Amino acid sequence: MELSAHAGPGVEKAAEQTVESACYLADLVGPNSWSTAAAEDVLDAIDTLTETLGGAGEELARSLAAMAAATAEARRLLGITVDDQAPWRDSAASVPAARGLERRSPKRRGLGPGFRGIRTDR
Repeated sequence: MELSAHAGPGVEKAAEQTVESACYLADLVGPNSWSTAAAEDVLDAIDTLTETLGGAGEELARSLAAMAAATAEARRLLGITVDDQAPWRDSAASVPAARGLERRSPKRRGLGPGFRGIRTDR
């Protein structure tokens, strides 16, 4: 499988922002920094990114299926229940379908792209 030399409009910028956000998060956290909501959001992000990249090809989707199994196991270990709004998560070993065919991503929660936090005068 070979990717295109040029990404679609906005894809490279969004991917770069995703990496920067992940690095920022990695700099903030420690072993006792996690809440259930934060862990769930990170696992949802991993699932969404895995599904999105898997849409680039069936073979790639099959190779990324291990990520779905890993996030399902992480949820089990952390005692996080799977949202009812994500019915496609019924099998951790399932292969992600091409985007828009069989599965729908869960509705986004949170404050959305570009949120930089709440500033206070401390």
